[in-house]
Amino acid sequence: MAELNLGKGLTAGKVASNVQKKLTRAQEKVLQKLGKADETKDVAFEEGVINFNKQYTEGSKLQRDLRAYLEAVKAMHESSKNVQACLADMYEPEWYGKNEVDSIVEDCDVLWTDYHQKLVDHALISMDTYLGQFPDIKARIAKRDRKLVDYDSARHNYATTHKTKKKDGGIKITKPSSLLERATPGWAQGILSAHNVAQSSLSRSQAEEELERAQKVFEEINIDLQEELPSLWNSRVGFYVSTFQSLAGFEEKFHKEMGRLDQDLYDVLVTLERTETSRKTGNSGASASGANRSGKEASNHTLRPGGPPPIPKSPSKLKPAVPPPPKVTPSKDLKTENIINLFDAAATPDISVTSPTEPANWDSWGESAAAPAETEEVEAVTVSEETPAVVAESTEVAPEPAEMPPGFLFKVQVMHDYAANDTDELDMKASDVVLVITFDNPDEQDEGWLMGIKQDDWLQNKENATKGVFPENFTQRL
Repeated sequence: MAELNLGKGLTAGKVASNVQKKLTRAQEKVLQKLGKADETKDVAFEEGVINFNKQYTEGSKLQRDLRAYLEAVKAMHESSKNVQACLADMYEPEWYGKNEVDSIVEDCDVLWTDYHQKLVDHALISMDTYLGQFPDIKARIAKRDRKLVDYDSARHNYATTHKTKKKDGGIKITKPSSLLERATPGWAQGILSAHNVAQSSLSRSQAEEELERAQKVFEEINIDLQEELPSLWNSRVGFYVSTFQSLAGFEEKFHKEMGRLDQDLYDVLVTLERTETSRKTGNSGASASGANRSGKEASNHTLRPGGPPPIPKSPSKLKPAVPPPPKVTPSKDLKTENIINLFDAAATPDISVTSPTEPANWDSWGESAAAPAETEEVEAVTVSEETPAVVAESTEVAPEPAEMPPGFLFKVQVMHDYAANDTDELDMKASDVVLVITFDNPDEQDEGWLMGIKQDDWLQNKENATKGVFPENFTQRL
């Protein structure tokens, strides 16, 4: 009759054998707890198992926390990516540093991705590999415990069987106890007793073989584990050191690179703010210059209802800027002959006054008489417009009036009261006239500020008059 196959290599015989082993082990454990059987103790191995369980618990917790940390890094990456993308979308193409901002956004994304990948490769994978050996060792420890019970059971069985042997080595004839033995004739009872003795000898031999086999299996597993468990326990130090060194190193490098990118972005935004402020100031100055060129009244300030214009930033808080050279524009009130007198004879244009060859018409006499005057005026104005540099140069090299301070440029009238906020600033009242002079050091001039002396103070004190800086948009040029 073929054995019943239960699948996966199991047969009825193997199942019965496994069931018998479990029953034998359970019986042996009960006897050991009751104190009727000896139990093998190994204190060093038990301490190794305690350390193994502790190490496995700590490693599993570290693995869970590391996975949670990586999930947090991934979530932070997504949030940072969304914020950076929002900045890139809002940053208009004509703004300063558009390409730099796009590059910084891309570098931030790459940096986050690289940081996450390095943590996975050098921390999480190493952690998984480290913990991967624990389940196998745990299974071997459980198997060793089972084989230890088998070994104790075989040892106990062998000791029980060995006790039936007589101390003197003779054959002990027992009294018949069963009905068969009682019914057996006297001459046959000796044969039956000899059979029982043979069966006892066979049982002792089988018990000895079983003991040797169980001891061999147990010792093979036990020796391997006694060598492996201490080594595994000591390896935790090097593993924790390498894992947290890698984690700390990657995090330090990531934050350092991210800090550099953040600083670059900050610098770009600061420059953008300054550029926009300068452009607005430049547009206001260009509008004022256009008004001057069109012949309208010059104005250095913007009148606003309800109070004076805003005060420019303090010169101490602004970077030094080199002021533009003073412009000297000839007044249109000068007469034509005065403009021509500024040049020598070589620069004076030749004006032809020859009479026309054809006879004059009485009807066109008025137009002919006015033509020479218009020609002279047009030529004079043309000369003045073609040589502004000469006029400016002549004005600059001309000696300064005796009543003006050194470096005098022009006069302005104060339109709004201004209270000085620093020792180097000029305190002014509305309607005061200020004499604008050049800075002793041009590098100290800041945008929107002029150096000057109040006219009344100059007329009274001359060289001892107080000079200081004042906001240009609080005044109007005279």
